[in-house]
Amino acid sequence: MSTRSHRLSRAMALPLALALSAGALAACSSGESSTSGSGSGAGADKAGALKIALLLPESKTTRYESFDRPLFEAAVKAQCADCSVIYNNADQDATKQQQQFESAVTEGADVIVLDAVDGKSAASLVSNAKSQDIPVIAYDRFIAGADYYVSFDNQKVGELQGQALLDALKADGKTSGDILMINGAPTDANAADFKKGAHSVLDKSSFKIAGEYDTPDWSPDKAQSWTEGQLSKVKGDLVGVYAANDGTAGGAIAALKGGGVDPLPPVTGQDAELAAIQRIISGDQDMTIYKAIKPEAEDAAKAAIALGEGKKPEAKDDKDGVPSTLLDPVVVTKDTVKDTVVKDGFYKLEDICAGSVAKACASAGLK
Repeated sequence: MSTRSHRLSRAMALPLALALSAGALAACSSGESSTSGSGSGAGADKAGALKIALLLPESKTTRYESFDRPLFEAAVKAQCADCSVIYNNADQDATKQQQQFESAVTEGADVIVLDAVDGKSAASLVSNAKSQDIPVIAYDRFIAGADYYVSFDNQKVGELQGQALLDALKADGKTSGDILMINGAPTDANAADFKKGAHSVLDKSSFKIAGEYDTPDWSPDKAQSWTEGQLSKVKGDLVGVYAANDGTAGGAIAALKGGGVDPLPPVTGQDAELAAIQRIISGDQDMTIYKAIKPEAEDAAKAAIALGEGKKPEAKDDKDGVPSTLLDPVVVTKDTVKDTVVKDGFYKLEDICAGSVAKACASAGLK
């Protein structure tokens, strides 16, 4: 049965917990809320239309506002002209995201696409939605019990990062020394996979993990502060930094430069942020992981429409019993920028090579 047929009954008979939460929301704002779709955004009121909620976790990582949101909304519009999107960003606040989730339910969302701030606590949101016949897609970060999951092979991400770091150390002629590990947020299920994958490679090497940090909220500032505190312990023997994403990599690099570390050791990253690509070309960061967001967003949109129509989305994989599509991550180094993020149209070369990066681009043959 299509979830559309339950919209009216949901609106009239929400569980007490949601009703109370909705009342609390009247007293305080839960953050930005926007609705996009065909015409004036009233597509959900038309026969056959769907309301799809897209709830993203944070804005410190530039990908979500710059890529995930617009790509998802465009994909929904292209596949379903009368569908509308209810959008919110939780700003890395799990309580705020819960309020946004409950608000989406009260607004009559037929499907919820959720990139969870806290994957464990989000499982209860999924269960609550299911009790009201509202399917939930776990987007990018896994949530137990979701109806569908689209992301990347996240343990492989960590393996690729770890191996890239070892390859860079080998190229530098290093066979021993200290590595600092800056992992992602402890509330992010994906961060645990990145960490596990990286350890599976680094633990077998001849290098010592001299310090390790799980970065709250994926905060670049907290990664920077922690790295600054480690320098007095490892500065003489530091040969490399594993950073789980580009934001924490940027924080680590700022700490290294501020602490007078010269030359900089290889530093990993993830998400192919523009600033990270520029650091790679300039030589401050060794690599990043490029996760093609366009196919991820398009797959999520396709699955949301299918679930909203009472159909099962196509799933190539399975993650802990949840039908899934896991896409392949790609390593980006200075030598492969042109064949990856530029070739796919993720960035234009003129944007990458703007300003102070122009000279480094010319030296790297990027024209």
